[in-house]
Amino acid sequence: MMDASQSASEPKGSPPDSVDNRGHDATGGASASSNAEAANDGVLDSAQALWRDVTAHLKDHIELALLETQRAGKSAVNMLIYAIAAALLLVTAWLGMLAALVVGLAAIGLHPGWGILIVVGLNLGGVFALYLMIRSNSENLRFPATVRSLKSDAAAFRIADRS
Repeated sequence: MMDASQSASEPKGSPPDSVDNRGHDATGGASASSNAEAANDGVLDSAQALWRDVTAHLKDHIELALLETQRAGKSAVNMLIYAIAAALLLVTAWLGMLAALVVGLAAIGLHPGWGILIVVGLNLGGVFALYLMIRSNSENLRFPATVRSLKSDAAAFRIADRS
């Protein structure tokens, strides 16, 4: 005898809910959806692994940059100390050379006071020459070409605005 829910074309022993409302076999659909979920889980696991690898790689790069920054800072301090020491040695060498010049001038019969004045005059002449070089180079600190370019652009915009 047949149930009212079973159709006449179904075999007598088949379960009544073997077909879902979309026309798919319910058992086959369940296995297909579990396969899709497993595939999604695999993609998710791969994405998470990739994210871990990328963040670990980025962390390594940042750590390396920080270590190199520390090393560069220490090197910069050392270089500054070496430069100060070199400047002190250079100044003492310069003073020694000037003293030798005064002694040499005194050896040829010039009074040591005049020798010192000559050395001071040479130093002041060098200072004045350096001052002139600094002054001529200071013009470049004002960005003259950029200022001219901006002024010409501003003039062009004013002319365009009047039109």
